Amino acid sequence: MIEVAPLPSGGAGARLTLRPPRALSARQFVLLFGVLCGAMWLVAGLGWWTGNVFAPVFALLHSTLLGLSLRWLWREGERDEVIAVAPDAVEVRRSRLPAAVFRAHPYWVRLNVGGQGEWISLSSSGRRVEVGAFLGPAERQVLAGQLQDLLAAVAGRDR
Repeated sequence: MIEVAPLPSGGAGARLTLRPPRALSARQFVLLFGVLCGAMWLVAGLGWWTGNVFAPVFALLHSTLLGLSLRWLWREGERDEVIAVAPDAVEVRRSRLPAAVFRAHPYWVRLNVGGQGEWISLSSSGRRVEVGAFLGPAERQVLAGQLQDLLAAVAGRDR
């Protein structure tokens, strides 16, 4: 998902916030966990009733692993990248890192799109950073167009 917001200063440029697509909301994740655990415990209960004393133990272990896996999956979906394109600097920040991973003057920043939009990177002075790696192909095409337009506008170049 790509969110575009104008810069707080009101000048040329924008702030692009990139987030991975989510198939389910938080409520739907909890509901999915409940349905899967309910079905698993039903089968474990039937197994225990027919004489399998280890069925509840395996159901407990499986419920724990399922819960941890869904929690990890949800946390992975919370990451984001923020690309700020302003007249004085282009900056890329990632949610899990305290400092900017890339910062350069927009006149010297080059947009690189490779493999028919399979990857997008920004480079300047020998440094290169890939952006939007978690986006789908169609969203990467949109991101490349937006970045190209923003870089041209703030650096005073023709597209």
